[in-house]
Amino acid sequence: MIHESEDAPTSFNEVFSTINSFSRKSTRFLPLILVIASFAGNLTAGELKVGVGRRIITPDPLLPVSGGLGPSAPAREKQGELMARAVVFQHGETSVAVVSLDLLGFPSVLCNRVRSRVPRIKATNILIGSTHTHSAPDCYGFADGRGGFTGDLKYMEFVCVKAAEAVNEALDRLKPARLKIGTDEAKGKIAYNYYAPDLYDRRMSVIQALDSSDQPIATLVNYAIHPEVLGSGIGILSPDLIGPLSDRIEANGGGQAIFMNGAQGGMITADNRDLSRPKDAQRGYWHDDRTWDECVRIGNTMADEALRIVKDAPIQENPNLFCGSIDIKFPVDSDLLWAVVISSPLKYPHNPDHSITTQVNVVNIGNSQILTIPGEALPNIGFYLKRKMRGEHNLLFGLTNDAFGYILTKVDFHSFPRYEYVSRTSLGEMTGEILIERSIEFVEQCPKPATVSKP
Repeated sequence: MIHESEDAPTSFNEVFSTINSFSRKSTRFLPLILVIASFAGNLTAGELKVGVGRRIITPDPLLPVSGGLGPSAPAREKQGELMARAVVFQHGETSVAVVSLDLLGFPSVLCNRVRSRVPRIKATNILIGSTHTHSAPDCYGFADGRGGFTGDLKYMEFVCVKAAEAVNEALDRLKPARLKIGTDEAKGKIAYNYYAPDLYDRRMSVIQALDSSDQPIATLVNYAIHPEVLGSGIGILSPDLIGPLSDRIEANGGGQAIFMNGAQGGMITADNRDLSRPKDAQRGYWHDDRTWDECVRIGNTMADEALRIVKDAPIQENPNLFCGSIDIKFPVDSDLLWAVVISSPLKYPHNPDHSITTQVNVVNIGNSQILTIPGEALPNIGFYLKRKMRGEHNLLFGLTNDAFGYILTKVDFHSFPRYEYVSRTSLGEMTGEILIERSIEFVEQCPKPATVSKP
C-alpha cells in the first residue's frame, strides 16, 4: 500500500504555504519558486495510466557512425535496429513522457522539435535521452575539419519525426496501470570504470508498469554504462548492447523495454575486457572483445538482472505522479565545445555571456524520484546526487534533455593525465559544481515521493 510521505504537499494550499515561507527567506530562487508554483496544478486526483510506443530510426541507406568529437566512420553493415522508444505516464492532469533514442547524444534544439509535435503533453514534461551508443549517426553536427560538418540534417529531422510518433502512439495506447519499482546491485560482468576499475555505481533501478491483468506494459531500466562494445571504428551501425537488452526483456514478457542511461561519465563502460589477453598488466588494461556476441552477452545479463530486481518488488496501487523543471545556466569555458555550439548547423541556442541554458527535471512516480542530467556526469557526482535525493528509489537519467559533454567536479577538472580528455570535452571547471548545487536546491523544494509501507 502507498502512503503519502508526511512532508509531501498534497493540496494547493500546502504548496502555496511552502512557497510563501521559502520566498520570505530568499529572493535568489524566484524563478525556481515560480516553477514550483506551477506544480500545484499537477497535484490532482485520478488513476495512473501508462502507454508505450516505438519507432525504428535506423537510416536507410546506412550513415557513418560517431563515437564523439572527430570524424565519423563509415558503416558497412548493421547489427540490430536503432530505436526510438517512449513510455508515457499519466495521472490526473499530469502527463510525463520518457523517450530513449539509440544515439550518441541528442541536443536540446532537436528535443524541442520533438516536443513541438506532441501538443498533448506539456513540453517541459517530455524527457528525451540518448542511450549513448557509439555506433549511430552524429546528431550534434560536429565540424568535419574541412569547413563542413559530419551529421546528416535530413536524418536528424527523420529522428525527430519518429520520436514524436512514438510518444503520440504511447498517448493513444494509455491504459490503467500499477507499478513495481526495484533497486539492487546488478550482478555479473557488465560494466567497470576504465580509469579506475572498481569506482562505478553497480546499482540498477527498474520501473515496471503492469496492466489490470498484471501483465507488464513497460520495463524501464536505469543503469550507468557506455554502450560501446563495438565502438565507432569497426564499421557496424548498431544499438550495441541496448538492442539485446531490450529484446531479452520483451521476449521474457516484460512488455516494452526502455533504457535510460545514468551517470556514466569518465569512463563507466561496458566490461568487454578479454581477461585472458592483458594489454598492460602493470596498469590493469586488457584487450577488448568487440563482437556482436559480446553485445548479446552483456545485454542479456542486464535484462536478466533487471527482471530479477523488479520481480518481487511490491505492487504500488495508483501511485502519484509529479513533474517539475528548471532552467540551469552553464558558462562555456571550453573553446572546443563553444566551437561546437557556434559552428553546428543546428544553431544551438546560446547566451551573449558565453553560456548555455538547459532544462533539468525532477519526476516523482510512486516511491521513486528521477533527476535528469544534461550530459555525462562522473560517477562521484552521480553517487552524491542520489544520496541527496528523497525517494526510496533514486534514478538519474543521464544525457537527457541535452548532451553537453562530460560533467566533473572542479577538483577533478584537469587533475590527472587520465582526465585530460574528459576535461577538454567538458563545458568548464564549474559545470559539476553548478549542476550539483542547483539540482539539490531543486530536489529539496519539490514534493517528497510517496513511501511504500512494508508488507
